[in-house]
Amino acid sequence: MTGEQGVRAAARVAQIEAIKTTARELLKEKGAAGLSLREVAREMGLVSSALYRYFATRDELLTALIFDAYNDLGSAVERVATSDEGASTTLRWRNSCQSVRTWALAHPNEFALLYGTPIPGYNAPTGTIAAATRVAAVFGSILNDDRAQKAEMAEGRGVDVRPFLSVPNLAIVMPAVDPAEYLRGIMAWTHIFGHLLFELFGHLVGSVTDPDLAYSAVVDELAEWLQLSE
Repeated sequence: MTGEQGVRAAARVAQIEAIKTTARELLKEKGAAGLSLREVAREMGLVSSALYRYFATRDELLTALIFDAYNDLGSAVERVATSDEGASTTLRWRNSCQSVRTWALAHPNEFALLYGTPIPGYNAPTGTIAAATRVAAVFGSILNDDRAQKAEMAEGRGVDVRPFLSVPNLAIVMPAVDPAEYLRGIMAWTHIFGHLLFELFGHLVGSVTDPDLAYSAVVDELAEWLQLSE
């Protein structure tokens, strides 16, 4: 790549980031359903056709925002998981769950974009799946390590697995977990995200007086329910 090509490539990257930053600001005002390339261009002082060189459609822009958000959240949780190596599975669970909440409170609009109301007419491409499963992979590894330490290997148990679960995919992430526990694991981490959506959207008002303590209690209840080691 020549020097001139490098400058052009850097300028393109910078413009893409500027477009995404503007789009994130508009998410706060209009929500994902109200986001459009025309609105982004207007905020940036550009004609809408200028954005087509970077994002051909609104859906392409939404996909870029979703991909970034999943990876940012995934990186935050993975950093905590890495720093907790060697700790008890209960402590790892607590810290990983807390890192999800910390990220969600710092990025409420992005969290809502990922886990909130579906956007009419938009279907995320399969390319986002790997990024979307990073947090679940951390949670799955915690449960897997716990059961491996207890020598509760699933192999040869002959349990009755729920027919609606994708056993091969789950077995890759949790090879030491009894397939009979797969649903319990999924319920635990979906409960975490559901609780955070209730908190962010104000559905705990009138029921919870201290959101910090409430979340910690939920995390601990789930750790006990999963029978994680202290």
